[in-house]
Amino acid sequence: MSNEHDLVIIGGGVGGLVTASVAGQLGLDVVLIERDNALGGDCLHHGCVPSKTLIRSASIAHAARQARDFGIDAEVGPTDLGAVTDRVRAVIERIQHHDDPERFRGYGIDVLFGEAQFRDPHTVSVKGRSIRGRRFVIATGSRPAIPPIAGLDSVPYLTNETVFDQRALPGRLAVIGGGPIGCELAQAFARLGSAVTLIEAGAELLPQDDPVLTRQLREHLVAEGVAIRLNTSVVSARPEGDQAVLTLQADSGTDAAEARFDRVLVAAGRQPNTDGINPEAAGLERDRKGALIVDRRLRTSRRHIYAVGDCTGPFPFTHMAEYQASIIISNAIFRWPRRADYRAVPWVTYTDPELAHVGMTRKAAEEAGIDHQLVTFPLAEVDRAIAEGATTGELRLLVRKGRIIGASLLAPHAGEIIHELALAIAEKVPLHRLAGLVHAYPTLAQISKRAAGSYYAPQLFSSRTRRLVKWIHRLLP
Repeated sequence: MSNEHDLVIIGGGVGGLVTASVAGQLGLDVVLIERDNALGGDCLHHGCVPSKTLIRSASIAHAARQARDFGIDAEVGPTDLGAVTDRVRAVIERIQHHDDPERFRGYGIDVLFGEAQFRDPHTVSVKGRSIRGRRFVIATGSRPAIPPIAGLDSVPYLTNETVFDQRALPGRLAVIGGGPIGCELAQAFARLGSAVTLIEAGAELLPQDDPVLTRQLREHLVAEGVAIRLNTSVVSARPEGDQAVLTLQADSGTDAAEARFDRVLVAAGRQPNTDGINPEAAGLERDRKGALIVDRRLRTSRRHIYAVGDCTGPFPFTHMAEYQASIIISNAIFRWPRRADYRAVPWVTYTDPELAHVGMTRKAAEEAGIDHQLVTFPLAEVDRAIAEGATTGELRLLVRKGRIIGASLLAPHAGEIIHELALAIAEKVPLHRLAGLVHAYPTLAQISKRAAGSYYAPQLFSSRTRRLVKWIHRLLP
């Protein structure tokens, strides 16, 4: 084996694993280094997989409590969070088989566990071993961002890295942060039986999404029993017995007030994992948040070093890391220049109903000075939604010159439905093609066709069209 490996990959999450798998099977000399003692990354162990598993259990509990609304007599006892946690662990272990280190070693990849640190632009060290590479891929992911709250360290707070290990349901739970993770887990724990207070410093939840839809979602969460405190900062925290006491300050200028909780969950964003790799030794440039700066080909300031996923952004999604890995494979392995295209990236918050968007938001379109039309269609007018008893939501399309440039959807399974609209944006499909496409009835996906059809309704039923139809029927037998 050469002293200089073809490719050294730092990080065993989705971005690193996809790149390693392809490179190894193509016969390159690959080293894959993972800091933790298992492959799979944050998504498998602390993020997407456990959260969606917990959310599913919470949805079952919620459905059971709603059974009488659907003509079914059912009783639901208190939640055994330990049993829920056991199911979360079982799901992780089942999926973990896909990330077995021996599978990757079977591709000829040298899999190492330990902290990798750059010594120079072509060398990293792992547990005292020096590894040289011609090219590198940094896929170190991110970690929970902890806000600077006085006394927070004195409270045994939870993050996404620890919350899925809990076996006792907290009676009163504070969730700090109204982003996707905060909203998802606030609803889930409320459905499991906790009294949840969601605290957000900003004026609205989910500020990256359409504000009309986030307000609808907020009202829905409140109706389910989640207490939401907007424009509210957590000034300090202190323990009191087995409880945590938070001092809350509203922007309205009212006096700060204390609130007691059994547990505190911090969901205040993410922080790129780049400090530990000693980026300065490799001459890597980072932004003010610590993310590695890359070009459209995902090359860092050192052209032989690439970065993928949460450690570089711009979207903290597993599907983005997988997509970016394909860009790196093209550039670093096949040497075929290819640039990342972020015009049609689906973004989903897995509350119930789910909130999804793809393409431009209305705010972004207005700030860019892009002339567009807004097309809306309520979920309450979709027959399947009525049958399901789930009519909270709406589809909002941004249309420019007969094509969709952005779509936002609040609906059950919005994360599934949004892909039709993502394809329409990516491939610049004319809106009339979507309006004319046959959709199965009754499905929630019909909302896309109905919204597209409503765009043409004013023109179809205009006085000019009515005169044309009369003229046709007078002249033709």
